[in-house]
Amino acid sequence: MSVVSIPIVNKSYPMGCEDGQESRLIELGKMVDARAREILDKIGPLPETSLLATLCIVLADEVHNRPAPAATEAELKEILARIREIKNKLN
Repeated sequence: MSVVSIPIVNKSYPMGCEDGQESRLIELGKMVDARAREILDKIGPLPETSLLATLCIVLADEVHNRPAPAATEAELKEILARIREIKNKLN
């Protein structure tokens, strides 16, 4: 297990991750930092805990409202194969 320091709005947070995942965690941290800065630019200074709570709610809302990914052609073929399999069992 590795520990990476993730800066969010001028404060570093140590985060644990699996070995080999450090760069991914750093990139995610950069995304979170950028979003936190956007929030601060829009609503002004906030105490750390209020900023982090607001950030969590904003990110959760974005995830919740994200459109569902479309199925790939391979996934659709797999679904069709399962449907045919079930149909054959019923006949």
